[in-house]
Amino acid sequence: MSNETQTTELPCEQLPCGETISQLIFPKDKDIGGFMVRRALPSAHLKKVGPWVFFDHMGPAQFDTEHGLNVRPHPHIGIATVTYLFEGEILHRDSLGTEQAIQPGDINLMVAGRGIVHSERERPERARQPRTVHALQLWLALPEAMEDIEPAFYHYPKTTIPLLNRDGVTIRVMMGEAFGMQSPVKCFYDTLYLEADIPAGHTFPLPVTEEKALYVVQGDVTLGNEAIPEHGFAVLPGASQCSVQAATNARVALVGGAAISRRFIEWNFVSSQKEKIEQAKQDWQARRYPVVPGDEEEFIPLPG
Repeated sequence: MSNETQTTELPCEQLPCGETISQLIFPKDKDIGGFMVRRALPSAHLKKVGPWVFFDHMGPAQFDTEHGLNVRPHPHIGIATVTYLFEGEILHRDSLGTEQAIQPGDINLMVAGRGIVHSERERPERARQPRTVHALQLWLALPEAMEDIEPAFYHYPKTTIPLLNRDGVTIRVMMGEAFGMQSPVKCFYDTLYLEADIPAGHTFPLPVTEEKALYVVQGDVTLGNEAIPEHGFAVLPGASQCSVQAATNARVALVGGAAISRRFIEWNFVSSQKEKIEQAKQDWQARRYPVVPGDEEEFIPLPG
């Protein structure tokens, strides 16, 4: 997803936290052209959690036949994007020639490396009917030594993602390893990304990792004596072996992994070096990036 109409950092609220929660952030809703986005990372109070430098919750958005998802071609460098749908469908196209419809439960991993261009739209047959799109999109910073690797694209169908039912809680190991299960999704660091559906009254034990944060997609949960309401993004001590309890039926996402060095973010560009971002901006403005086959007519101009 592009930062087409929003700044790198959305204003957010930060609340005082107890000993269990290091930081609690509430992303502000932002309309980016027909659907809502809640951006937890980056924020004014938090730039990254483990290797994750961007966390967007998109929707749920209700579309009619006159409106839909229509993100024009735009570039990225220095990251791998991770797209996961709860509901709906997104048609991914990129400058490698990839055309892939992502369905709920699948994972798209797009490695930008030295530079890639992609668009996110809908198939025409989908646009002819009322529909809902509900998704998460995350950016994973590449290691400094790999920021300029060749771009690549990987698609992992729903059936390849490990699924576990533990004491009534449905857990999906999206990236990394947890609960004795290893995700097939390619990682570049010690990386963790889990999602869980927790029935009311049930608990979800949080794995230990160097850094981690919990986002409540739906419902309300508690951690010890502290409440994390819907759309709260709670940064937790990585070594803590705590559990969250669902006050209502809840869906949560846990992200984390190894701490990384500083990254700079401007528009859709991420790098450990400001000079690389400046070069990427010049290259995009001069139209030196490759085009997206089948989607050559439009693009998002460099902001400002």
